[in-house]
Amino acid sequence: MAETDNCVRVTRASQKRVAAAAMADDQPANKKRVVLGELPNVQNVVGSAAQKRRAKSQKSNSKPKKRSKLSVASTIKTVVVEDSEPKLSVDEILDDPEMMGPYSSDIYAYLRKMEAEPKRRPIPNYIEKIQADISANMRGVLVDWMVEVAEEYKLCSDTLYLSISYIDRFLSMNILSRQRLQLLGVSSMLIASKYEEITPPHVEDFCYITDNTYRREEVVKMEADILKSLNFEMGNPTVKTFLRRFTNIAQEDFKTPNLQLEFLGQYLAELSLLDYNFVKFLPSLIAASVAYLAKFIIRPKLHPWSQNLQQYTGYKPADLRQCVILLHDLYMARRGGSLIAVREKYKLHRFKCVAMMPSPPEIPFSYFEEA
Repeated sequence: MAETDNCVRVTRASQKRVAAAAMADDQPANKKRVVLGELPNVQNVVGSAAQKRRAKSQKSNSKPKKRSKLSVASTIKTVVVEDSEPKLSVDEILDDPEMMGPYSSDIYAYLRKMEAEPKRRPIPNYIEKIQADISANMRGVLVDWMVEVAEEYKLCSDTLYLSISYIDRFLSMNILSRQRLQLLGVSSMLIASKYEEITPPHVEDFCYITDNTYRREEVVKMEADILKSLNFEMGNPTVKTFLRRFTNIAQEDFKTPNLQLEFLGQYLAELSLLDYNFVKFLPSLIAASVAYLAKFIIRPKLHPWSQNLQQYTGYKPADLRQCVILLHDLYMARRGGSLIAVREKYKLHRFKCVAMMPSPPEIPFSYFEEA
């Protein structure tokens, strides 16, 4: 009897497969099932189309093939990764509600409101007002080292930006000794990794990357202190959040998508993380300044701003002047010249060697007038 039941089940199963195959022939060819493993990682507001690609790559590349100990004081070569994430295609941009469509204006209005909330903003002068043992230069050295850590563990750029946001917000409320500044850095990156990454590094990985300067218990304790200080408000828009859209709008003058403009924007944005003077600016203003300066460097004889950029960013050229000049000084190595991790990273061919692009020494004053 059992054998009969098995035969019946097998026969029914085969019949279902035949029927399913017949139905599949009648279905449109562009239909595709999405399995759970292919779903994009959740962003702080809306996931980007680029996360769909990153979900596949990070599953197999979540940890470096060869780990090396890094210290803040040492000079380490940037890890070279052969492949680079390609630019979003037109179809992917249209599929991304952050970029186009009826939702984009509401989303960015919400993000602009969120970025200005006091609970998500550091105090602009927290080093002078709160800290007694930490200087702006120490902060720059820490951020420069964290760029190397993010490269070592192949973390997405959103993780890096969030990490530094947590550091600035924590230091705006808590006095910290210089001996614990690196501990704050790795604990902030641990939290940001859990928030952004598909497979974040373990606590032990962050202990190892500091040459075991800190024990596991110390990192976990600092992680708890950060979460309590920030009242578990971990999702806030960063420069990268706004830069995605502003870069695509800045492409309007180019006949084809310009990867050089995109990589140059990423480079300028990461340079801004190094300088304490950018803490006072809103992330959207820095992102708009990045788009402005990137266009100026690529086409210095043309006015870098346009009516479309002014409309979608909400900033006039005059609003950007102070931030753009600071950013240009960073690019020309007049500021932060000793911090080399970001500069070495963007000298690589996978980033079109944008760190070595020439730029005029000064920006014409007329370019800060309305286009």
